[in-house]
Amino acid sequence: MLRKVCLFLVFLYSLIIFSDALAAPLKVYVVPLRGEVEPGWLVFLERSLKEAADNDAAAVILEMDTPGGYIETAKKARQLLDDFSSPVYAYVKPHALSAGAYLALAADGFFMAPGSTIGAAEPRLAGGREAVDEKYLSSWEADMRGVAENQGKDPLLAAAMVRKEIAVEGVVSSGELLTLTAQEAERLKFSDGTVSTIEELLQVLDLEGAELVRISPTPWENMGGWLIKPTVATILLSLAFLFLVLEVLTAGFGIAGLLSILCFGLYFGGHFFTGVSGWLSVFLFLFGIVLLLVEAFIPGFGVFGVGGLVSVSASIVLSAASTELGLKMLLVSFLISGTAGFLAFKYLQRRGALRRFVLFDAATREQGFRSSADLYYLTGKKGTSVTPLRPAGIVLIEGSRFDVVSEGSYVPQGVAVEVIKVEGRRVVVRPLREK
Repeated sequence: MLRKVCLFLVFLYSLIIFSDALAAPLKVYVVPLRGEVEPGWLVFLERSLKEAADNDAAAVILEMDTPGGYIETAKKARQLLDDFSSPVYAYVKPHALSAGAYLALAADGFFMAPGSTIGAAEPRLAGGREAVDEKYLSSWEADMRGVAENQGKDPLLAAAMVRKEIAVEGVVSSGELLTLTAQEAERLKFSDGTVSTIEELLQVLDLEGAELVRISPTPWENMGGWLIKPTVATILLSLAFLFLVLEVLTAGFGIAGLLSILCFGLYFGGHFFTGVSGWLSVFLFLFGIVLLLVEAFIPGFGVFGVGGLVSVSASIVLSAASTELGLKMLLVSFLISGTAGFLAFKYLQRRGALRRFVLFDAATREQGFRSSADLYYLTGKKGTSVTPLRPAGIVLIEGSRFDVVSEGSYVPQGVAVEVIKVEGRRVVVRPLREK
């Protein structure tokens, strides 16, 4: 009897769990991509997919409005999409250009809002408009063809988005990059359809009634992506070097030093958090700072200083998204900080504001100032040898005794002499010739 009761309770518990599972609505996560495809967004995507997986999401929708971005970041994002167990769909509203077009094709399918566009995926060097070399271009074209084939789309259309030389009859002429509107993409069966809203997209995917869970990036994820933008990163480096110069010019450790540390911290922190750089660049930077401090306190031949500058420069280049971009940011920041530092120094010196921190006044001989060690005023004066000069000895000049040396010859005691030269504290005399 007890056994039957236990079996009944287990059956009842299982029935309750099963009914709850049936009653729970399906969840579809909406992950936005607004702006550039950059490492900060990749951190957000990874977190979003993990949260969706932990909550057994039925699907994930990438809501895209992007002009493109870092190709390497897009490739890493594709790997995350491939590793995700549930289907991922892209919804282009209103743009998916360059790396964005790649991500749309890397999903399990993509849909477009009316009036939206996709394409224009010719790669450019990071931070500029210069085209990449043929080797990289060929590799990127193959990647675009590959993701298009995985979705069952025409790979020639994807290739035409990368190379201007590729012509597609009735679609695009040679010399033009392919960019498709929503209507054109649907007509060419390049997209999976055109829908006006995500709710309409759920109907097409047979997920009508599913609970939409919209995820937003955290402030730090937004900041991380903003800090590594080439323009922002260059400004941070320029300010860091400028404040460092001002700190060197002023006595003690003050606000300029703190601001320099803050700017360097934001630069390396942003690149480290977003995964662009690793511990190596941070170690090289700290090692370079140590060498510069050693150079400042230990006199030498500049070996520590040069080593410190090389180490700091290498850390900045290695932490950038690419070597070319790192070198460009480093050179531009050196130029900006050097010019700004020079102009600021001249302006503050002229206005007198810098006199609060740096001593510009000098007690010069022309202004009538003489130190106790300055014997230049004795030049041309006459005196008498108090002791024999062999060649060193003592002479009496205007009632004061001075240690002197003769011009080279022996001078007896009591001979009239004349000061012919003063070199620091060395006074040189010679006997006066009788007329």
